[in-house]
Amino acid sequence: MPSRRSALTLLAGGSAALALGAAPAAHAHAPRPFGRYGSPSRRLDAATLYVDARGRGDHTGLQAAVDAATGPGHTLVIAPGTYRETVDIPADRTGLTLIGASGDPHDTVIVYGNANGTPLPDGSGTYGTSGSATVTARPAGLTAYALTFANDWLRAEHPEYTGTQAVAIKVQGDRSAFHGCRFLGHQDTLYADSAALTDFARQYYRDCYVEGDVDFVFGRATAVLDRCHFRTLTRTDLAAPPYGFVFAPSTAGANPHGYLVLRSRVTGTAPDGYFKLARPWVPSSDLTAHPMLTVRECRLGAGIDAGEPYGTMSAGFPWQQQRFAEYRNTGPGARVTVPANRPRLSAAEARLHTPAAWLGDWRPYR
Repeated sequence: MPSRRSALTLLAGGSAALALGAAPAAHAHAPRPFGRYGSPSRRLDAATLYVDARGRGDHTGLQAAVDAATGPGHTLVIAPGTYRETVDIPADRTGLTLIGASGDPHDTVIVYGNANGTPLPDGSGTYGTSGSATVTARPAGLTAYALTFANDWLRAEHPEYTGTQAVAIKVQGDRSAFHGCRFLGHQDTLYADSAALTDFARQYYRDCYVEGDVDFVFGRATAVLDRCHFRTLTRTDLAAPPYGFVFAPSTAGANPHGYLVLRSRVTGTAPDGYFKLARPWVPSSDLTAHPMLTVRECRLGAGIDAGEPYGTMSAGFPWQQQRFAEYRNTGPGARVTVPANRPRLSAAEARLHTPAAWLGDWRPYR
């Protein structure tokens, strides 16, 4: 079986761990790489730039296009292909839009392979968790459509590493929205965060796919994950459960809203009961964090441990003291076998756990 790295390279995003089928290859040689979004010769407007690894756009790489898109309100149209690079989007690129030109996120992949424990080029240390991110998205008002963000670092290739976190994307800006995107990795895949403890960055993920094993959706953002698919991966390095955790929020204590997951599903390749739904993350940089997670109207597959769906990351911060709740979930992983382990909202409480409540005057879900 090919590794994720070889699969991404050969199939422009078709991970060997996915059950989504091989990525289509026809778009790679299409005569109109930017589809309905114009081209450098038929530019939609002055604020639209085109990215194509084969040289048919304004830039062959995404970072180069980001560097050129100075100021607010630019659109980057990205042709099908695999873009092997790290990308850092500065905070002053407000209102930036990223579009996968084919409309299929399998076709356009942004991928790299750093981990927490990867040595820095200058030998001064390692990248750390944040530094491992393939893409770091700092600006407010970022919107992305039909793209794959991936980190293809593999534990099996570096058994000597203790820092195995490998982030596909770190999102920090307020009003960041992702529609129909894929996020591929193992540990710490999607880092839904904010720029500072006092920033309650609002983020919205709709019709997205996220895969991983340990804490693969984590951070302190106010994030709504709507109609998404979360897929847990089998751990070949472990013989017993738990293999990992889907969510690890680190919500600031002063923030009334953490992660809201609704109308979504959790599936997986691991044996039944080998995954926990979540555990709270109280980082050493914010010991006042009060992690918050609401999972409602979701289907939880058999891979979730129904009897003990939550775990504790750090002694002194048990999950029972955090803001975890469920409402009207279905599936074998949602069975209530030990009521004390399944904190549930009443109907009245559930009316306060909605995208409108989480996102306020910003309404990307309409």
